[in-house]
Amino acid sequence: MTRPFYTTLYFRVLVAIAVGVGVGLLVPDTAVQLKPIGDAFVNLVKMTIAPLIFCTVVVGITNMKSKGAVGKAGGLAILYFEVVSTLALVVGLVIVNLVKPGAGMNAHPGDLPGAVADKLVAAGGHKTTTEFLLGIIPDTFFGALARGELLPVLLVALLFGFALQAMGERGKPVGELVDRVGHVIFGVIGMIMQLAPIGAFGAMAFTVGQFGLQSLSNLAWLLGCFYATCLVFIFGVLGTIARVHGFSIFKFVRYIREELFIVLGTSSSESVLPRMMAKLEKLGAGNQTVGLVVPAGYSFNLDGTAIYVTMAAVFIGQATNTDFGIAKQLELLGVALLTSKGAAGVTGSGFVTLAATIDVVGGLPTTGVRLIVGIDRFMSEARALTNVIGNGVATLVVARWCRDLDTTKLHAELDQKLEESR
Repeated sequence: MTRPFYTTLYFRVLVAIAVGVGVGLLVPDTAVQLKPIGDAFVNLVKMTIAPLIFCTVVVGITNMKSKGAVGKAGGLAILYFEVVSTLALVVGLVIVNLVKPGAGMNAHPGDLPGAVADKLVAAGGHKTTTEFLLGIIPDTFFGALARGELLPVLLVALLFGFALQAMGERGKPVGELVDRVGHVIFGVIGMIMQLAPIGAFGAMAFTVGQFGLQSLSNLAWLLGCFYATCLVFIFGVLGTIARVHGFSIFKFVRYIREELFIVLGTSSSESVLPRMMAKLEKLGAGNQTVGLVVPAGYSFNLDGTAIYVTMAAVFIGQATNTDFGIAKQLELLGVALLTSKGAAGVTGSGFVTLAATIDVVGGLPTTGVRLIVGIDRFMSEARALTNVIGNGVATLVVARWCRDLDTTKLHAELDQKLEESR
């Protein structure tokens, strides 16, 4: 029996977002003070991610027949990430050069207020490539779980899973225990997700109350171009990839719309990571592939962030009348392929990545990032939505390549969700 529309989670989240916007407009001072509500929800979800990833990856590896199967899935995932991330960077670069949203703005970077931007960059502490790679290795085995950083947790889980697999029958009791703990964590996540409307309300009220709709007016052209570019990438590039691999991007987006509404409200792709893993498994992707590709994708496959970095950087050049020719833009593309890796799926990380990229490439006024800070929060929503959809498509594609995707189940689930929504 189909549930009434008004009883669904995404309807409640959508209503919460609308109420949050209204509160932000009517009582902005009060709305700004609601920020902890949104932060609390995101933090509740984030506290479950590390143990969930650990359990999922360990169980996935112990269920695989060989280490080669894990290596194949990981290698194909990295290959996919690099190709699609490059396409995202190129799409952003082409559109921002065609539309030229910053032309005629004639901004002087030295005159721009920079307290907020400078604080964000300083707080981000973007790492060099070497520091990032060394940071994957945790100080202690349990330190990775305590800090909750995805890649160290993934490394520990891989080592633990391979060790259990090598033990054979002796390791089975431990593997079964990890599997049961994983189910408990999913139960906790189910309870937390009922608070999603409250979290979305607090986050959206703060956004509108802090920046106001007026903050969108001066940079509305860039904002519109960025959202349009993300749509072109999702339904053009990812849509083509999905079609080649036997499923519809439109049906897939409809299938994960509850998660997308939560992302829209919280501006954080991490807020739906556990739910996305569960839904991808429900679509027929093997838990071992899901456990590897999804957490890795949150660091290596941030398509929305890639588009944002190229468009924002070239926009700054246009807005400040800085000569930023094709050679520099190609250098930007190469550098962004590195700096966009490891950006966390939380609000503000894309802004820090942008600042780091501009600093490395040179040729642009570093204070130009202050132009973006007023609308960065609104752009982060499109970044997060694109990242989530991109990682979902990546997981299904890699599962298909590894023959770890039940296509019959995939189409049945997508079609059933389509029927329920009518």
